[in-house]
Amino acid sequence: MLNEADLTVGQVAKRCGIKVSSLHFYESKGLISSLRNQGNQRRYRRDVIRRISVIKAAQKMGISLQEIKQALSYLPNERTPTKDDWATLSQAWHDKLTQRISYLTQLRDSLNGCIGCGCLSMTTCPLYNPEDELGIDGVGSVILDKALCE
Repeated sequence: MLNEADLTVGQVAKRCGIKVSSLHFYESKGLISSLRNQGNQRRYRRDVIRRISVIKAAQKMGISLQEIKQALSYLPNERTPTKDDWATLSQAWHDKLTQRISYLTQLRDSLNGCIGCGCLSMTTCPLYNPEDELGIDGVGSVILDKALCE
């Protein structure tokens, strides 16, 4: 049921600092939902602003939209996360973020020496892979991953 408190797409986008297309994208991914007025225009409840804020905060932490959707799916009736909900959500992501921070720190530290000297050595640089020799070892940055694990 629509009421005067329902917001237009433009109002929500402006208030949240995102593009209208982002709202449509979030809705297509099942992260937010809208109502339709008699003219079939989208209208959002005011609490969608908090939900979008949670989505944006999680994205800034590097949490994927799929992970955000999964976490939000535990809230009954698509309700907006409360402070306690956010504490639960963020705790669930804590270990993953800690691992990511550790990996990025190792990456930064291993690249610093190579980039710092300016040589980008094609014989010792962990990014060099002539003739894609490591293609048989898997996909992605196999050399870099090996260098970081050592």
